[in-house]
Amino acid sequence: MTLSLSEHTQLEAEMQSLKLKGLPFAMATVVRTIDATSAKPGCKALLDPEGKILMGWVGGGCARGAVGKAAREAIKTGEPKFISLRPQELLDSEGVVTGELRDGVHFAHNGCPSKGTMDVFVEPILPLPELVICGTGLVAMALSELATRFDFKVSAHAAPVADINAQFTHGFNFETGDFVVVATQGQGDIDALRAALSINSRYVCFVGSRRKFEAISAKLEMENPNFSTNLKKVKAPAGLSINSITPDEIALSILAEITQLRRAGSLNRDCADV
Repeated sequence: MTLSLSEHTQLEAEMQSLKLKGLPFAMATVVRTIDATSAKPGCKALLDPEGKILMGWVGGGCARGAVGKAAREAIKTGEPKFISLRPQELLDSEGVVTGELRDGVHFAHNGCPSKGTMDVFVEPILPLPELVICGTGLVAMALSELATRFDFKVSAHAAPVADINAQFTHGFNFETGDFVVVATQGQGDIDALRAALSINSRYVCFVGSRRKFEAISAKLEMENPNFSTNLKKVKAPAGLSINSITPDEIALSILAEITQLRRAGSLNRDCADV
C-alpha cells in the first residue's frame, strides 16, 4: 500500500523540519516487490543517522535491519544505496552472498516466512555544507553570490568596526564552518584568521599574497604557538590556478577548489599559486 495524501503531507513536513534543523537523514523508498511482502512499491520511510525509522513504513522487522544499515552507511558516505532483500533460496540459486555488491545492487537476506523479495532505494539527505566568508570586499561579495547557486549555506562576516564609544564589535564570531574563506584584504586579516583557526573546518584559505600570509602567520604564532599546525593547512594564496585576475575570476577559482575538495574528498595541494 502506497502513502495516502495525508501521510505524504506529513512525511514532507517532517523532511522540511529536519532540513531546517540542519539534521542529516535518509529517505528509503520501496521500488519493487515480488511475491508476498508487507510493504509495497511506493512505501517510504525517513531514517536517522543511527538507522532508526523516524516516520513511514518499509516493512517489518525482516526489512528494517537491512534498510537501517543501508541508511547508516548512506548518511556516513553521502552516497545512495540500492538494496535487494531476497530469501536465502533465491540468493543461493543466483550465486549471490549476503552483503555482496553486484552492479550497484547491495544484496541482503530476507528471513521472513513469506519469502518475498523487496528492492529499496535509500537516499541520504545531508545538510548543506557551510561556507563562511570573512570580508566585504569585491572578492567576498562575488564569492557569496556565486556560492549560493552551488548548494552551500553561505554566511558572510564583516570586519570589526568601532562604535561611538571606540569599542570594537567583532564580526568574526562564527563557531562552525565546513569551508572558511578569509577575504578580508586588509580589513581584519588577523582577527579573521584567528577565528578560522579556532574552529574545526575542512578547508581554510586566505585571499592575498603568500608573503602577506606568512607575515600574518608569524604574528599569530607569536600570539599562540598552537596555531602553528593549523596555519600549515591554510591554502594561501586561495583558489586553483586559472590565471585569475578580476574579483569574479578569483571567486571562481576559490569555489572550484572548494568543489574539488567537496566532491573528491581530497584537495590537490600541488596546484600552482593564483
